[in-house]
Amino acid sequence: MDEVIATYNQPVIVERFLSGREFTVGVLGNAPNHEILPIVEIDHSQLPSGAAPIYSYEAKWLWDTREKPLAIFKCPAPVSPALKTKIENYVTRTCSVLRIRDWCRIDVRLDEKGEPNILEVNPLPGILPNPEDNSCLPKAARTAGYSYSDLIHRVVEEASKRHGLRPTRIRPAASERPVVHADRA
Repeated sequence: MDEVIATYNQPVIVERFLSGREFTVGVLGNAPNHEILPIVEIDHSQLPSGAAPIYSYEAKWLWDTREKPLAIFKCPAPVSPALKTKIENYVTRTCSVLRIRDWCRIDVRLDEKGEPNILEVNPLPGILPNPEDNSCLPKAARTAGYSYSDLIHRVVEEASKRHGLRPTRIRPAASERPVVHADRA
């Protein structure tokens, strides 16, 4: 810690490492009607040998390429119904407390006791359109039955509703969309 303070000449934040499973959760809509997209698990066992078990810059941009994608994501995540509900409740509450609007992606990691912890809130998440690019929000949306165009229109519709504007187009309710049980991308 002293070395970091001396090198950067600023305070340092030290946090406890959370050793459990890692997830990312996409959210569409506004309180009280958040739609929680299927949970994506980040499988650290798919990282190169010797890599730290974190979803790092290297994992996102150097090791996971379009030409050689890492099979690091599981969507929907294989979680128990109780854990799914707990994660979704934490995510929904986080969106409400922080007043997140229209869409976001929230990163969650379990501690050594299996309890979810919020790592990060991404109010403007990555939305690369091609499945081979491994962008998590579009991956979760595809699993929920959204096309890329549907996803983008849904975000615009949510913002339009929030501002009292007419919807841009009408999309079937979630219960009317086909269910996709696994990400095939």
